[in-house]
Amino acid sequence: MELRTLRYFVAVAEERHFGRAAARLHMSQPPLSRAIKQLEAEAGALLFSRSSTGVALTPVGTVLLDEARALLDHADRVRVRVRAAAGVASLTVGILGDGADPGVSRLAAVYRRSHPGVGIRVRDADLSDPTCGLRAGLVDVALTRAPFDETALTVRALRTDPVGVVLRADDPLAGRDQLRLAELDDRRWFQFPQGTDPVWQSYWNGGRPREGPTVRAVQECLQAVLWNGTVGLAPLGHDLPADLAVVPLTDMEPSRVVVAWNRGDTNPLIRSFVRTATAAYLP
Repeated sequence: MELRTLRYFVAVAEERHFGRAAARLHMSQPPLSRAIKQLEAEAGALLFSRSSTGVALTPVGTVLLDEARALLDHADRVRVRVRAAAGVASLTVGILGDGADPGVSRLAAVYRRSHPGVGIRVRDADLSDPTCGLRAGLVDVALTRAPFDETALTVRALRTDPVGVVLRADDPLAGRDQLRLAELDDRRWFQFPQGTDPVWQSYWNGGRPREGPTVRAVQECLQAVLWNGTVGLAPLGHDLPADLAVVPLTDMEPSRVVVAWNRGDTNPLIRSFVRTATAAYLP
């Protein structure tokens, strides 16, 4: 079994869909399907049960997925050790001002255990750049939130979080079980600096132009709510100060935690980081 074919298999297994896997691999679907059929012939058994909505792993496929991930991780570690011998075993990771996310801590622990020889440099990015410096060449890979302009980037979803509106605890709406965006139309919302990715700005403004104070960091957002009564959106599940409350929004698309890197970058350290992140964020 070739490593390339195993990478194809893992992509289909994780995406549960040939079309999405082909897009992730930057290839067309027919050669991907042929490669999986050849792999099934080598295995002597079906690896996926197929339906009109996607695919599911068979028991044989489940076993192969574990083994394939282990083989690919080992292959990446070999490349990392070779790069380390050449003095280049380091990776710069951009993180979007969300260090309280437990997924980051879990990923860091897993990555340290599996890649002890790799030096990780972390760049903590503010909310004005959802790519965390990726386009500017400041980082190799980014842990961030979508949506944003994905041109020339490869983006892999790790988790989705429902979104709510952050309000002062004494706000008349703070006691509600849920809200709709239209109920906030008369409020001031925080804004990101001029030049911020418009896709990103539009999402955090609920899909329409708003007015309000400019902020760059999570703490500035919270302080704008606390001091000025400004409203803003935030993923649910994060701890907030006692003076603030978050109310779920029923008509807001969830926020996706993603890992992103420059399309076409073949650095094996990035590939192993993405694979480790995908596994670490599994529920």
